[in-house]
Amino acid sequence: MNSKKILAGKILGVSPGKIRFADDALADIQKAITRSDMRGLIAVGKITTLGTNYHSRAGARDIRFQKKKGRQRGKGSHKGSKHSIVGRKEQWIARIRVQREFLSELREKGLLEKKNYRQLYLMSKGGYFRNKRHIKLYLTEHKLFQEKDTKK
Repeated sequence: MNSKKILAGKILGVSPGKIRFADDALADIQKAITRSDMRGLIAVGKITTLGTNYHSRAGARDIRFQKKKGRQRGKGSHKGSKHSIVGRKEQWIARIRVQREFLSELREKGLLEKKNYRQLYLMSKGGYFRNKRHIKLYLTEHKLFQEKDTKK
């Protein structure tokens, strides 16, 4: 009977494990030899298949709900490269915006000369500074802070 299940499975395009024979038709099934015999039994309904298995999405919903709350986002859950969470370009954009904002703030307050502002702007554009603190350090080391006129 196993060979019959294999043959019926090939005809129906399913696994032999999903083939079911009707109990009252076992004698007919044993007599069936050819594919056409099997097709006839399938047409009559003496050979049937089980329904497809559906994979539950309950677990996926639970995980999505937890992630919405901010859980399951640690280092161990990260897949992909170092830059797959926040891309290199996004990191650069964030960094350069902070630096440029800081430099323009200093210029507006009158703490930086136009010449020094331009030099530092181009340095930050070239990726010289790591962050805002690095710019402050550079300014103090090179004494580029311009003193405000207090006599006015």
